[in-house]
Amino acid sequence: MTALSVNVNKFALIRNARDADHPNLLEISKKCINFGANGITIHPRPDERHAKFSDLMPLKQLVSTFDNVEFNVEGYPSESFIEKVIEVYPDQVTLVPDPPDALTSSFGWDCEINKEFLNNVVKTFQNKNIRVSIFINPSTNTLNNLNYIMPNRVELYTYDYAKNYSQNKEVAIGPYIEVVNYLNKNFPFIDFNAGHDLNLQNLDYLLNKINNIKEVSIGHALVCDTLEYGLETTVKKYLEIINK
Repeated sequence: MTALSVNVNKFALIRNARDADHPNLLEISKKCINFGANGITIHPRPDERHAKFSDLMPLKQLVSTFDNVEFNVEGYPSESFIEKVIEVYPDQVTLVPDPPDALTSSFGWDCEINKEFLNNVVKTFQNKNIRVSIFINPSTNTLNNLNYIMPNRVELYTYDYAKNYSQNKEVAIGPYIEVVNYLNKNFPFIDFNAGHDLNLQNLDYLLNKINNIKEVSIGHALVCDTLEYGLETTVKKYLEIINK
């Protein structure tokens, strides 16, 4: 079954707007878990404009008090990021190729250009028994060398799917099905996550068409929905879709 990991970055952004601790990220995360979420995701960027690196250890300690709930840390694997993540020892690290000034994650790794770099980083985390997922584009042209890089999972970058869903959902999902079929055939040892701009309208179709997704990470849309429905109802709405 697909797990729901709530990305709490935008809650952190609201917190930082007043240079205070409201909303408290631990309280928000605990509520998400109590409402049924299977994981918490956080993506601290170099400028710490939303999630901060100081959030990592408290969130790890919180998540560790629950059974069958995972802590996922996303980010560009700079030397500093790698050191801080290893100190925290999350269940999963998701590697994204964002430059430091990126507004949000906007593309996946090119596994040809970054072959050696990714291989070294993946091994560094795996040697610490941390599961590694890497962000990928919906294109088989960028997926060479996965058998050399050897991540545990890949995360399907679903921006294009979400952007085109309302125009033609069959066309929107097509490249993702192609990538999944390619990976299942050539790299059956790799599992799938998915994330970016997934919401209450497009999530069901994605999971119906690609039914072996291990985890969806949802943040921005979930925070927006919370303004309308409240946090508990929002989390349960996503879980209802996932559990269908």
